[in-house]
Amino acid sequence: MDATLIIGLLSKDMGKLAYVFPGQGSQYVGMGYEFYKQFHETADVVHAVEHSLRMSLDDIVDVMFKGPEEKLNKTVYTQPALFAISLGIYKALESMGFPKPDFVAGHSLGEYTALAVAGGIDVQLGARLTYYRGKYMQEAVPEGKGAMVAILKLPPEKVEEACERAKDVGVVEPANYNSSTQTVISGEKPAVEKAAQIAKEMGGRAIPLKVSVPSHCSLMKPAADAFRLKLAQAPIQNIKIPLVQNYTAKAHTMAHEIRNNLYHQIFSPVKWYQSVIWMHEQGVDTFVEIGPKNVLSKLIQQTLPNVRVFNVEKPEDAESVLKAIT
Repeated sequence: MDATLIIGLLSKDMGKLAYVFPGQGSQYVGMGYEFYKQFHETADVVHAVEHSLRMSLDDIVDVMFKGPEEKLNKTVYTQPALFAISLGIYKALESMGFPKPDFVAGHSLGEYTALAVAGGIDVQLGARLTYYRGKYMQEAVPEGKGAMVAILKLPPEKVEEACERAKDVGVVEPANYNSSTQTVISGEKPAVEKAAQIAKEMGGRAIPLKVSVPSHCSLMKPAADAFRLKLAQAPIQNIKIPLVQNYTAKAHTMAHEIRNNLYHQIFSPVKWYQSVIWMHEQGVDTFVEIGPKNVLSKLIQQTLPNVRVFNVEKPEDAESVLKAIT
């Protein structure tokens, strides 16, 4: 047998597996509907979320599958909706024989889906936490006052410099370290616009994001403080599958650490590409993104071009991915 093939087979057998879950920005009307119609495991999760939020968002399933898009994009809807459909897809994949991962991670809101997959929270608790997280974030900054912009083609330190130079007109900070050449900035609209202009003058590209709140910046501290009581009361469990968290870019299994990191995550930058690199350093060579779109898959490929990356968004994706990872 060819030596290269032997090494390839060994690396497939010895490499570790991570499941990753998307955050806000990946939602769209009708997401996950095929799984919902074809797999009772997905429908069970969606309806458990619906039942848990019946006094707060009694139309969440209609909004998920029928719209309107403007309502789905309100963070108070976006967060529990993404949690429901990503976790629901995972439950369907589990029933098909997808293996347990060695690590789980999620981008921002996706961290709650990852925590549920690891067994740290159940569906009902996840629904309530993501609802209140969205509610407090929505209330923290009046709509239209904040903004988020993705800066491409610049290293993080240049984006940090642009933010520093724009702080004279308001709050603007790095919010998502997505890859070595993509950093999202967040804050007050005038300051974000100024930092984006500075970044463009440095040779970067700026793409405004369609969001209703400026996430992962110091403007979210009041939201985090309000949410902290909900976290303190939440019966989060210790987990056996390590959760690689946005705040630290390291794995955690103890409930008190996870709870503390979830609090800090709301007003701190998402260290996504640092988390991906850390998982790779621990032996992960296969990443599977589970949920709407393939945003995280693209970011992982930018950061680690030589690892295996798959995404499962629709039922037809599942069989080929299962064959590839087992």
